[in-house]
Amino acid sequence: MSKWTDTGIQCLRDEAAAIEALIPRIGADFDKAVDIILSCKGKLIVTGVGKSGHIGAKIAATMSSTGTPSFFVNPLDVFHGDLGVITHEDVVLAISNSGETDELLRFLPYLLSQDIPVVAMSGNPNSRLARNASAHLDAGVEREACPLGLAPTCSTTASLALGDALACALMEARGFKTADFAHFHPGGSLGKRLLTTALDVMHRDDLPIIPPTMPMSEAVIHMSRGRLGLCVAVDQDKRVVGIVTDGDVRRAIETSQDDFFRKSALDIMSTKPKCVKPETKIAKIESILNDNKIHCVLVVDDEQHLLGIVDSFRTNI
Repeated sequence: MSKWTDTGIQCLRDEAAAIEALIPRIGADFDKAVDIILSCKGKLIVTGVGKSGHIGAKIAATMSSTGTPSFFVNPLDVFHGDLGVITHEDVVLAISNSGETDELLRFLPYLLSQDIPVVAMSGNPNSRLARNASAHLDAGVEREACPLGLAPTCSTTASLALGDALACALMEARGFKTADFAHFHPGGSLGKRLLTTALDVMHRDDLPIIPPTMPMSEAVIHMSRGRLGLCVAVDQDKRVVGIVTDGDVRRAIETSQDDFFRKSALDIMSTKPKCVKPETKIAKIESILNDNKIHCVLVVDDEQHLLGIVDSFRTNI
């Protein structure tokens, strides 16, 4: 390996070690920070300067998308009109590696005078920021991964990881579920699966519908034309009474052999096909398909009239 590769690998090792070193420091103050934020009736205001500010903005974004209303405020802007965004019901998460950042310390007296809880995240438990906070999260590192030992590398990685740990603990405490995540991410693939319904994606044109008395010699033609690998049997009132899949056809041919084409759909069809309502979410349909090892479900109304078909390809949104 080249010396550049060696440098990159060493950087990753140093940052991994910095995160590993945080584990023994997760304790009473971490629990206290979670309790403070949980009891907050307002917002979590995250603040920091420079690289800590960039980390803070990411932490705020993670919190907001996982059930904790949050946004980032630059402490420099606080003194130029943005102080009004902070209310008595809010909690402030202040991030500073040294814990002595002047802009944050100038901001601190106002927060304390207004009884606004402050959760500090710093690398110095004895700093003024840590001493004046309601809870302190120790994100200290022995050294930076930078070859000069100067650029924030391990310290920012540790702060980011500690922020993720805090967000995860809050998710657990709130009972935050997959469906909740989807509501905060409606444009993502998870959100689409959890918010999109059968009605949105179902096949509804030229459905392969047959009467249950149709001979299999004709049914297989309908199945081929439908290109869904199945036929749906309906009664005279257009209600679903069964389904014939390509798997049913293969099994019937193996067992019946020469008698296969003398059989009707009624002889081989399943009389209990998996059916869903139009409002059923795609995530639920995926679960039905996987649990039953099938590739299609039928979409029906309350009277069991066929409205459409959703196959596994339509659920891959």
